[in-house]
This record gives sequence, C-alpha cells and structure tokens, in this order.
Amino acid sequence: MKNHTLLSLTLALTLASGVVLAMGTTQSKPTLTRADVDRMMTELSNWGRWGKEDQLGAINLITAAKRKQALALAKEGVVVSLARETNTEKAEDNSDPYEHTMTMTGTGNPGPFSLDSFRISFHGYQHTHLDALCHMFWQGKMYNGFSQEEVSRTGAAKLAITNLKQGIMTRGILMDMAKLKGVAYLEPGTPIYPEDLEAWEKKAGLKLASGDAVFIRTGRWARRAAVGPWNVAQKSAGLHASCARWLKQRDVALLGSDAASDVLPSGVAGLSHPIHQLVLVAMGMNIFDNCDLEGLSEAAAKRNRWEFLLTAAPIPLIGGTGSPLNPIATF
Repeated sequence: MKNHTLLSLTLALTLASGVVLAMGTTQSKPTLTRADVDRMMTELSNWGRWGKEDQLGAINLITAAKRKQALALAKEGVVVSLARETNTEKAEDNSDPYEHTMTMTGTGNPGPFSLDSFRISFHGYQHTHLDALCHMFWQGKMYNGFSQEEVSRTGAAKLAITNLKQGIMTRGILMDMAKLKGVAYLEPGTPIYPEDLEAWEKKAGLKLASGDAVFIRTGRWARRAAVGPWNVAQKSAGLHASCARWLKQRDVALLGSDAASDVLPSGVAGLSHPIHQLVLVAMGMNIFDNCDLEGLSEAAAKRNRWEFLLTAAPIPLIGGTGSPLNPIATF
C-alpha cells in the first residue's frame, strides 16, 4: 500500500510537470555566450557556398523558379506597403530624422516646377531600409571572408547595395508574434525563440522554404501609437540569437522586422546585435529594418493568409551600405 501511494504520487508529479512544461511556464530557454555565437559563425556560415567571390549571399536562394512561384501568389492584385512613413520630427526613436528642403516651390515662383532635396541617415531605428552585406564586420571580416578594409571613406568596394540593383522578388511570409501571443504588441525586451517561430508555422498552416523572405511582427508601431515613442535602441522585442540556426535550417533568403530583428538587450554578454552578426556576416542574408507591418498584419488576418508576393527595389547607390526603400506585399 505504501509503495502504491508513492507510485501514485510520483505519477501525479510527473503529469503535473508535463502540464506545466506544455504551458511553457518552466521550459528552459536557451542561454548563449559570446563563445557560443562565435562557434555559430562557423557552423551557420555560407562562406564559399556560392564561390569565393560571391557577393549576393542568401539572395542566391531566390532562383528564377522561386520568382515564378512567388508571382503565382498575387491572386487578388491587392497591394500593401511595408514601409513606415518617414517623418522629419526628432523623437526618442528618431534621433537623426531626415531633412527635407524645398528648393523651388509654388510660392513666388514664375517657373513650372517644384523641386526639393533630401538628406537621410537611414540606418537606425526609424526609417524602413535594407542592410547591405557590408553593413557589419566580425573579426575584421564581412560575409564570404571579404576584409572590412574594403569599406573606406569612398564607400564599400565589396558587398555594397548595388549588388541588389535587379531588385527582389520572392515569397514573403509574415510571422505575427504579437498575434501568436494574443496581444496587440510585445513589450520591449521580449525575446522570440525558435519554438515561437515553429508555433507560428503550425498556427498559420505553412512552413518556410528555401528562398523565402520572413518578416517578424512584434507590434512595435502599434505600441508606439498607443504609448508613444521610446528608446528602441536600448529595449525592443525581437529574435533571440538562438533563432539564427532555425533561419539557416529553413534556408531563408531575407529577414525583416518592425524593429531591428534582434531582441534588445540581446541576452548575450558582449554582443549587442548577435542576430545581425550571424545573419549578415555568417549567412550573407540582407536584413529589412523598421518595416511597418501593421497594414500587412490586418490584410493577412483578414484573409487568414500569411504568404504573399514580396517585391522591393533598393536604390543602387555605388558603395552604399544599404538603402531606404518601400517593400510591397501583393496578395
């Protein structure tokens, strides 16, 4: 009788533990060190995969066949911009707003034209832009082993944004992490783990495939509309570094989010942006930063359809480390 009682108690505790684990309350989350990330730089590397002189990186995964498949997703002809409307007002998350100068207006102008000029420092946490592969260094190197010395005061001689002059066309996937959690937005500093990405695949009824562009919605712009701007550079929801291996396993071609993809703080001592490092440098995967995914989230939810045709055309600035742009989703 005593043994039976002990066995019953053990079984009850085991089942209870299983329930708690299933609810995600005691599941251990991965902790990574800088040494772990350094190992991942080698383990997840695409260096040499498409030849030692390759400058396209994961864009090579977007084949002609992939583009044709993506075109078939434009069934309705409904388009949604993924770009944030850039504003010129300085804010806590917009320390260097673009400058818009009217050089010729309709006021007191005898001529037939209006003219203006722009100055924009697009890297940061406000303007929608695409990072070129020369945007980040690791141990003196960039993607495919090119030296960081290739980037000088005259611009990037290797891995510049001009490599994407032909534009981008592929299948886009929205992974709505706020919707997955049943909230309007994730709170700043919330990490997203591989199991979250897998849970979204199951919920959405799809699986990422080679050559896809994935966009991670945290609800950053919804939160800004609700509570106002905050210092996104210090604290924002995003991917934990452990997600890099998952992205490599899926052979994703492009990564995007409504902030800078990395959770901040990163959780990896000594590294501020391990996802940026692993994705840009090791995998050769361009990153879309600061996309406005609110309209896309609404359009996708309305259709219960989380895949779309993605098109994007960066400005082919010679030597540029990236480009502001307007990505378009077509359903």
